[in-house]
Amino acid sequence: MILTVASLGLAACAERGTTSLSSLDQDDNVVCRANNVAVGSSEYIACRRDRDVLRDKAAARTDRRQRDLAEHMLNHPN
Repeated sequence: MILTVASLGLAACAERGTTSLSSLDQDDNVVCRANNVAVGSSEYIACRRDRDVLRDKAAARTDRRQRDLAEHMLNHPN
């Protein structure tokens, strides 16, 4: 029983942040091509790079908030 619960918890942690890469790729493609920008052009490449940077910053903010919450819970057990 305990092993089952632990394995489910680990599986959930392993899948955190692994949004379907194909759906993210499709979303980025749609956004970057919205203004009739050709795939492979410098504007398209810059758009995709900007989207990656924004996604990385959002993930870093989320991780930082989770760490802050865990630290707060450890320091304030009540």
